[in-house]
Formats: sequence, structure tokens, C-alpha cells
Amino acid sequence: MQLEVNMRPLKIAVLAMGGEGGGVLADWIVQTVERQGFHAQSTSVPGVAQRTGATIYYVEILPVVRGTGAAPIFALMPTPGDVDVVIASELMEAARAVQRGLVTPDRTLLIASSHRVYALQEKMAMGDGRVDSNAFRAQCERASRQLVLQDFAAVAEKAGSVISASLFGALAAAGLPGLPREMCEAAIREGGVGVATSLKAFAAGFSAGSDAKPMGGEAKSVASAPADPRLEDLAQRIERDYPSSTHATLRAGIAKTSDYQSRAYAQLYLDKMDEVHRLDAARGDGSFRLTNEVARHLALWMSFEDLPRVAELKIRKSRFERVRKEIGAAPGQIVRINEYFHPRLEEIADTLPPALGRFVLRSGLVRSLLGPLTKNGRVVRSSSLVGFLALYGVSRFKAVRKHSLRYQHEMGEISGWLARIARAASQDYGLACEIALCQRLIKGYSDTHARGMRNFKAIMSLLDGLPAADAASKVKALREAALADEGGAALQALMRSMGPCSPAPGFEPVPAHSIA
Repeated sequence: MQLEVNMRPLKIAVLAMGGEGGGVLADWIVQTVERQGFHAQSTSVPGVAQRTGATIYYVEILPVVRGTGAAPIFALMPTPGDVDVVIASELMEAARAVQRGLVTPDRTLLIASSHRVYALQEKMAMGDGRVDSNAFRAQCERASRQLVLQDFAAVAEKAGSVISASLFGALAAAGLPGLPREMCEAAIREGGVGVATSLKAFAAGFSAGSDAKPMGGEAKSVASAPADPRLEDLAQRIERDYPSSTHATLRAGIAKTSDYQSRAYAQLYLDKMDEVHRLDAARGDGSFRLTNEVARHLALWMSFEDLPRVAELKIRKSRFERVRKEIGAAPGQIVRINEYFHPRLEEIADTLPPALGRFVLRSGLVRSLLGPLTKNGRVVRSSSLVGFLALYGVSRFKAVRKHSLRYQHEMGEISGWLARIARAASQDYGLACEIALCQRLIKGYSDTHARGMRNFKAIMSLLDGLPAADAASKVKALREAALADEGGAALQALMRSMGPCSPAPGFEPVPAHSIA
């Protein structure tokens, strides 16, 4: 039997990031084909995951028994417009395959996981830098002949395996020549490592892949947190005094502030919200948008990140469990966690009583003594007894937080922010909502917090000079400019372009930790 001239190989491209088993998946495909005596070849084109893209593993197979004709000549890398199957381990990588032209509507079966692993650009954005996953889905659906989109990462995790096994199952479900299910399972058994869990994930992937109906990959709406018995009276107060459209946000707010400090702190949060709600009921448009926006952002601001908070979060049991789960640690396996800290002198002063904290910041002698100790960062192993106890000791400063310099400063800023919202609401409800949203600029701690506070104060300094007619739109534009880049160049450029309402040329934003 001679090899037919018009017979072409089946071309498969696998796009996977590090640790997802893309190379193993390619090997399984080749083993399955070669076990039947057919022709197969695999190559890989390395990439830098989530920066220039994932590694592309390229496989060509020809379901013709070796030795029955002339040996085929396979390509070494995929060619745009000439790929039969694309397997992507994550939704953005699927979209990148479409962008490269590897997916075409006349030919390509696209098998992709609907979950997201956010790219560095998305994580580094000052605001919400996430790309709309719905746009990725629509792009993949338009570009492919058939789309199999399921959360194969969750399928694999449930089976205790990695995503390569569930994607292999989805590929087998496509019924392609040379890749029957029983032969694919035999290839997994021949590997000899993690066979049971891999076969379980393969079977689950096969089942999921048999149903080509797309699944949502976006995070599901978060259900209300279970009620804390200590907060029951506050929850009842919310049910009684606030409209139903605000209940979910307010319940989350009291849960967060209580977790951050105490039940009394959650009550203080709700007391502040009572004032906002009364204002919204009197001046609002009935949507209670202002109440919702302030409820969310006030809870975030009142839970500001200081040294005790950071230390507390580092040593929580839930964090150790999450780390073990993320790295796939086996029961009984030792996991060591190194934490990198670089607190500035300002963060240390912030934990002290106001008078002592100001003295530390203003004293040249203290700075000369403590400066060298805070110049470089420190590595603390939170998984060790010494490291854990050190962080635990820092976290206990939570008990005196309300008597610290940082608390005094943050509460002063919060009061000023709420006062600006109240003044704006009496004239322009939309402006009040935009001022509430400006809290998005204030996040993190150390230099990140200082930059955010600098930009926040710069925008607040312009409020009185903005034309009343378009003040809300201008505040929104200023906020978005502040979120556009870390250095604040876009914000400064926009402020200069606004002319008379801008600060004087020598304007310098007030440092985040300075207090008059």
C-alpha cells in the first residue's frame, strides 16, 4: 500500500503555561499514536508565559502504519491557517492563538479552558486591569469551526490532577483519527506517574469535552458570607433601616471591618453609613447608588493595611492551607514559606501613639539610628516557629491600633472624604458618587499607599475649582488618569490641561504620612 499523495497529517497545537503539563500532554498524544504503529512528531516553541505567551507544543500525526509507504515529512512549527486542533490551557491563551491565526473557522477545533490566569499587565494595573473574558469567548467562537470551552482546570483539580489530563480527555472526546479513548488511557498508564488521578481527570475531561456547550469562566457571584453571631444585631439593623439593594454590600462591610478590628469597629462603620444613607434618601435619585458606593469603599478604607494587618494575614491558617493547595503539596509534605518585608520608617512610626510617632518622623537622630535598619528588606520564614512568633507579635499591635498615628491619620482623611461627599450631594448627586469612587486610588501599604494618597489628595484639591456643569465627568477623568499609570504622569498631564482649576506650577502633593 502506497501513501496517498492527498493524505495530510492531523495538526495539533497545544498552548500551555509552565507547570500545566503541556509537554506531558504532547507526549501522551505521540505515545497514543505511535503505540498503534502510526507516524507522529512533536516539537515545542518556548515562550515566556503571560508576557509573550505560553509555550507552544506542536504535534503532527498521520494515522497510517509505519513501513506501508514513504515516510511523511512533518513541519516543525504550526503555520497560521493550517492547524486542525488547538488546545489552550487558559482563556487568554486561546485568544492569543486566535490572534496568531492558528484558529480558523473553516478548519480548527478549539479546545480551551474557560478559567483565567491573569497576565502581569492585568495584575499590575492601578485599578481593575482585567480584560473582559466575554470578549475572549466571543472571539474564540467566531474564529473556530467548533469550540469546546469548559473549566478544565476545575475539572482536573476536583480529580486531584493537573489540567493536561483533563484536556487530553477532551481531545479524546473529539473522536479524531488515531486518538481512540482506550489508546489514550493506555498512554497515561504507560507513564507510570500519578496514573490513578490522571485517569480520573481524563475521564472527567472526556465527559466535559463531550458537551461542547460553553461554560462560564468568570468568577461566580459571591454569595453572602455566613452570618457571624456577634454581628447578628448589626445585620438586623441593616435589614430594618436600609433598602434591599444595599443589604449585600453592607453585610460584607460589617463582616470585613469586624474581621479587621472588632465588632465595635463594625458598629462604627455602620454609624458612618447611617449618615450617608440619610443623605442619599433625601438627595438621591432612588437608586441608592451613593449608599452602595460609599458602603463598599468605606469598608475598604477603614480596613487600611498597616504592619499589624499585613502580619496577621501572613500567619492565618487559611493562608497556609491556600499555599499548600496552590502548590499541590501532599499531606505531610513540608512546605517552607519565606515572606519579604520592607517596612519604611514611616510604617514603624505609624504603629506608635501619635505624639511619639510624629517625634520619630521629625527627629534627625532617630532617623539616623533607625534608617540603616529599614534601608533593606527582611526575609521572614512564616512557616518556622521563630518567624511565626515574630509575625504574631507584630499582629498583636492590632489591640492598640485605634491609639496609633496611622489610625488618627486615616480617620481624619475618611472624615474629610465623607464631608466632601455630603457637600457635593446637596448640589450634584453624580459628583458625590464620583468622589466616593476616588477611594479606589488608596490601597496597599508603604510606597503603594503613599502614591495612591498623593493622587487622591491632588484630585480633592481641585474640587472647588471645577466648573459645576461638568464637575462629575472631570473628577471621573482625573480618577481614571490616576489609575492609568503608577507614576502619576497621566494625572499630572490632565491636571495641567485643565488650566485655571489646576494647582500652581510648584504644587507638590502632600506625602501620605504627613500630618499637620
